[in-house]
Amino acid sequence: MNPVEIIRKKREKKALTENEIEFIISKYTEGALPDYQMSAFLMAGYLNGFNKNETAYLTKAMLYSGKVVDLSKIAGIKVDKHSTGGVGDKTSLIIAPIAAAAGVKVPMISGRGLGHTGGTLDKLEAIPGFSTSLDLNKYKSIIKTCGAVLIGQTKEIAPADKLIYALRDVPATVESIPLITGSIMSKKLAEGIDGLVLDVKTGSGAFMKSYRDAKLLAQSLTNTAKAFDKKVITFITDMNQPLGNYIGNWLEVHESINVLKGEEIKDLLEVSLNLAGAMLYMGGKADSIKQGIKISRDMINSGKAFAKFVEMVKLQGGNVNIVNNPDRYPKADIIYEIKSGHSGYLKTIDNYEIGMASLELGAGRKTKEDKIDYAAGIIFYPKIGQKIYKGDLIATLFTNKRDRIKPAEERILAAMKFSKNKVNAPKLIKEIIY
Repeated sequence: MNPVEIIRKKREKKALTENEIEFIISKYTEGALPDYQMSAFLMAGYLNGFNKNETAYLTKAMLYSGKVVDLSKIAGIKVDKHSTGGVGDKTSLIIAPIAAAAGVKVPMISGRGLGHTGGTLDKLEAIPGFSTSLDLNKYKSIIKTCGAVLIGQTKEIAPADKLIYALRDVPATVESIPLITGSIMSKKLAEGIDGLVLDVKTGSGAFMKSYRDAKLLAQSLTNTAKAFDKKVITFITDMNQPLGNYIGNWLEVHESINVLKGEEIKDLLEVSLNLAGAMLYMGGKADSIKQGIKISRDMINSGKAFAKFVEMVKLQGGNVNIVNNPDRYPKADIIYEIKSGHSGYLKTIDNYEIGMASLELGAGRKTKEDKIDYAAGIIFYPKIGQKIYKGDLIATLFTNKRDRIKPAEERILAAMKFSKNKVNAPKLIKEIIY
């Protein structure tokens, strides 16, 4: 096969065969296809699209570029959850121990922060000693012992995705729904799962800002999971404001601990319980999502979910004393309060700006070389629809760099719009796709 002919075919809006896509992906993974040709292929696909079958072929080629984990010797249905990312989205830390406590096996390969959104791996690594770099034997061992494991992508898992992911931003092809689908699903299918719960975020703090794009991505992910005979339930959820109140790596671990210990953080709990309920239903531990939600709440109220989180932390090398006593975690040197200069109902939040403010404080990376400050972040208090009075506390900032305070404060204040009239809170769970 000739890569130029395949690129030309896609450029001319023709559908590619499975063999043609497999050829391009395998040659690039081997190092036999240069970056400039892969960039041309990605751009042709971005502009002209990949159909449903092409997306499945792309996912398959990326999936089988490395190892597919075999968990068949471990009893039970294996279910994972994936979120497309947002601001304050810490649900993985809450639902993995809930599902495992209820008897579902949860093999979870997670990612790092991307742009304004936080990453599950960065949050977990805020726990002193916690290792997300485990080999596949250790990965299997912890699933068997504990029921839940959260690690990063290994060298053996979907290496084609790792290479293409690193290249996609250079030719400006990040937003391609088929490429996003292939990237997500190749990693998820390689975990050894039987089923997958998906959380596609939409709104100002999501990558898919419009509901239309979120729906297209949700359908693409769902179709691809079904093409591989996997059980799938997809949620489309709101990301027009931070989920919960804590933003930043350790802060989000702390808020997750609070939820697992029974604190009622309404929006965070609602999304977490729905996702966990779907995992229990899919894992055969509940007869419906509704019953799964009830069982998930029971796992929290009984203390079993938090105990499972502690067990998981211990098995992955983390300091359980800090998890049991989160207030002992070293605080940032600078703690700064922002007060409201307005009165009125909070109408909208540009949630992207809240995420970027957290990044300004040191909670994320502006370049690949940046080191994360695990103690940095924001506690953001108000919610859309809430009545705010002049002088009310809006946010508390945590950082170890004083020069980051001013730009973060400016972003947060500019992100909020107020109304004199009452405003309805956005609906959290917008749609569920089976």
